[in-house]
Amino acid sequence: MLEKKLKGLSVELKRDVSYRELTSLGVGSSLPFLADVKNEDELVKVLKYTAIHHIPVFILGGGTNLVGMDAPCPMLGIRLSREGFCGFSRNGNLVTCGGALRLVEIARKCAEESLGSFAKLSGIPGTVGGALRMNAGANGAVISEKVVSLRGYRLTGKPWDAQKEELRWDYRFSSIPEDVIVTEAVFAVEEVDGEQEKAAIQTELENRREREPKERSAGCAFRNVSDTEPAGKLIELCGFKETSVGDMRVSPKHANYLVNTGNASEADFCELFREVHAIVAEKTGYYLRPEIRFINPVKPELAPPPKVNVLYGGVSSEREISLRSGAAVAKALTDAGFTVELSDIQKCSVTDAMRRADVVYPVLHGGFGEDGKLQSVLEKAGLRFVGSGSDACALVMDKIASKKIADRLGIPTSPWAVITRQNKSIPENLKFPLILKVPFEGSSVGIIKVDTPEEWESAAEKELALADEILVEEFVRGIEITVPIVHGEILPVIEIRSPHGFYDWDAKYVYNNGHTEYFCPAVSLPAEVLEKAGKLARQFYIGTRCRDILRVDFIVREDGTPCLLEGNALPGCTATSLVPKAAKVHGWSFAKMTSMLVYASMSRHQDTVQEIRNNTASPLLVALCRWGIRLLMLIAALPLLSIGFVNLLQNFVFGLCLIFIGLCVVGAEGFVTWLNKLEKK
Repeated sequence: MLEKKLKGLSVELKRDVSYRELTSLGVGSSLPFLADVKNEDELVKVLKYTAIHHIPVFILGGGTNLVGMDAPCPMLGIRLSREGFCGFSRNGNLVTCGGALRLVEIARKCAEESLGSFAKLSGIPGTVGGALRMNAGANGAVISEKVVSLRGYRLTGKPWDAQKEELRWDYRFSSIPEDVIVTEAVFAVEEVDGEQEKAAIQTELENRREREPKERSAGCAFRNVSDTEPAGKLIELCGFKETSVGDMRVSPKHANYLVNTGNASEADFCELFREVHAIVAEKTGYYLRPEIRFINPVKPELAPPPKVNVLYGGVSSEREISLRSGAAVAKALTDAGFTVELSDIQKCSVTDAMRRADVVYPVLHGGFGEDGKLQSVLEKAGLRFVGSGSDACALVMDKIASKKIADRLGIPTSPWAVITRQNKSIPENLKFPLILKVPFEGSSVGIIKVDTPEEWESAAEKELALADEILVEEFVRGIEITVPIVHGEILPVIEIRSPHGFYDWDAKYVYNNGHTEYFCPAVSLPAEVLEKAGKLARQFYIGTRCRDILRVDFIVREDGTPCLLEGNALPGCTATSLVPKAAKVHGWSFAKMTSMLVYASMSRHQDTVQEIRNNTASPLLVALCRWGIRLLMLIAALPLLSIGFVNLLQNFVFGLCLIFIGLCVVGAEGFVTWLNKLEKK
């Protein structure tokens, strides 16, 4: 069928080209048809023809991360030939490269011109087009850092171009459209010592040869989860080194390379690929994402990861922070292999996306996302979600309620009072400076420091415009710290040094008055004080019945007493947020931390269901109770029926009423059952 459609294409096609010639892995039989296009005119001719005749195509680059097919491929392969697409030219500190040029060739050509920037990438075996599509990287460098502009063609034959800023780049990802063939790229480079650059390239190539297996492979099979959890390390920890299927084997040198030791088939590769993926998922909880590509349109069926609906945005004053936090959490979970759907939540209600998910992950700061209302809605809907329950969220979000429970638990806290619209005078028992806090805001929103009585009235008016009750507490001088708790574990304490001694919104996010310094673990306090703060934080965690994640803020007085400021049941998760900083010092990547919280939620839901089942009464006991009630109802109905029939002749209406009441008593159970059925329909 494909051969018949291609007969009208006036371009020379190669027939039955072995995948051992086309790919570095060399598995599969042969590619039935390959268009090795020699120039842009020929490329456009092929693309227009295949588009008009609805012929499926796939683009073949250097073939270094590609898995061939055992069965005949139902698509036309298109490859940019070296003779037409390996151009290289320089214009100052810009170089223009053809899409078929290999990265090592770019590095060497640049070195000849005393230009640098490609030495770290020179060991990557792919071509420009393939490297750009996957945003290839090595040694802390990625190709997208050097991109200025790209040019190519759509699969319809229409020209395409883009500036770097028009595209999105991420780890092993670019937003270059799937239907685009990159034929040319412009890179920004820098002037260097040419001989030193050549030496750096040679060193990188030697290091690459030393650390990579010599057998045929498609490069790394899976993407890394994080810097501290590379895929090869996870595969090795699962005991998969040297595991074989046919002639495919997990390399003993680097476990993320699946190597062809002879004449492996596509089926051999896919079976080993699936096994590695499944065991790593089972043992580590990470669902590794493929880094290689498959020619076969039918991809290997991998173990399905949990679906997580990350909620972010909201309508509170902290919306922008929530958007940043939610995006960071979604990326971390995606890196861990979860199927993630991001939802910008504007209303406190259950959505279809929440119902579709295995776990809902709220990252909503302030408003209904943090005060327990959303959690209450999720609880009523029976949905699994990350974080504390509705009661705990409401308690921690309410700064006044938090003060009360801290006093009850014996946790040291600053002297405090409450003012209202009716009574907004300066509390007699408090000394200046004072801190005014809106009870239901976070991220230092609605917090004002009042240094003198003259400043009181305007500050109180401003705060009472935001809430009916305002917390007032004495300003405590000391060292500010925060204690993160994740999955019940105390993480390293973070010391916070704001540029002006007050950790407000500017000190957290804006930096108009200078950057805040963070030290993790804390450096200005002795170990016994940090240990005491950890114990008090755990006490608050348990006392408020929080779960999964909590951040507890303290000021440590000069006498070494940690003084509770407040808790945060949904702490920020941006790049500058505190809990991820502590998790990293603790040895947890962001992907690991967020994954742990998802699995904690899944486990807790199962425990809850099991607890409900365990608390269910015995079926025999329920049956006995049901028949006992039926017997009592019958006994109660018999006198009514008897008296009713006796009185029919003497007082017809009275007798009929008694009979009707007796029948109602007997038939009550059936009537209620019928109504229940109607309600469920």
